[in-house]
Parts: sequence; C-alpha cells; structure tokens
Amino acid sequence: MTEKLTSKEFFEEKKDGFLISTDKLKLDAASIHDYLSNHSYWSGGIPFETVERSLENSVCFGLYKNEKQIGLARVVTDKATFAYLGDVYVLEEYRGRGLSKWLMECVLKHPELQGFRRWMLLTRDAQELYRKFGFTEFHAPERCMELWFPEVYKKNKE
Repeated sequence: MTEKLTSKEFFEEKKDGFLISTDKLKLDAASIHDYLSNHSYWSGGIPFETVERSLENSVCFGLYKNEKQIGLARVVTDKATFAYLGDVYVLEEYRGRGLSKWLMECVLKHPELQGFRRWMLLTRDAQELYRKFGFTEFHAPERCMELWFPEVYKKNKE
C-alpha cells in the first residue's frame, strides 16, 4: 500500500517502511557524496562541493529507510520542456526490492515534471530498468552531440 503525501514545497510517498521525498532538508549530502565519489562508475572522485551544488540546483528524490539515505535520483530541468535524469542509485544492500522501479515511478509522476518534450539519461548497465518506463535509445543519434570530460574530477584534485 502506497501512502501519498503532498505539499506545495515537496513531494513525498511512503511504501513498506520506505520514503521517497523531494524535501532537500532530508538529503544527506555526505552519504550521497560517499556513494557518488567512491561507489559509482560515473562520478568517481567527485568533490563534495560539486555534489552540494548539484543537489541545490536539481529536483532531488531522496530514498530513505528509517531516515537513512539509501538512494537518490536527481533531475536537472527547466520544468517546462526538458529533463535530464542522473545520479540514480539504490545502495546495494537494498537492491532487489523494487525500490529503483518505485523511485522511477515517483520521478515520472512528479507534478512539476510533466509535459516535457524530452527526457534524457545516460547509463552503462540499467537500460532494461529505464525501458520499462518508455526510455529508448536516441531516435536520431546523429543529432546528439556532447562535450565529454571523463577525467574532470581527477584533474581537479591535481
């Protein structure tokens, strides 16, 4: 059974003893930084200040068990036409319980994240999860371009 809680300031849902919330006051920046810097393949070595700035400037969906941060999804958006989904994770000891699917459901139904022309994300290994929510490969990859600096966090430490 899912219990919905809503507020003008943030979105929350509870389910089976877990909580998903966009309340930034609940975010544990230290634990998010630890995961992203030390356990993710996409942002190894990311500085704490960069994580803090990314959280401040995004719509963040924290996943909690007994007030402990156990996951995150972060949406970078103009709240009108476009959203980029990034930094999605669930701590390993909580995987296999459907939490990533529930997290995605919450992200995609958030009232301020509706009617966009395009959502984007990048993933090395979770394509099957995202396909369940309608994500596909780029329809016109020849149009997609990027500036990519995979070693940026390592260079900042030097």
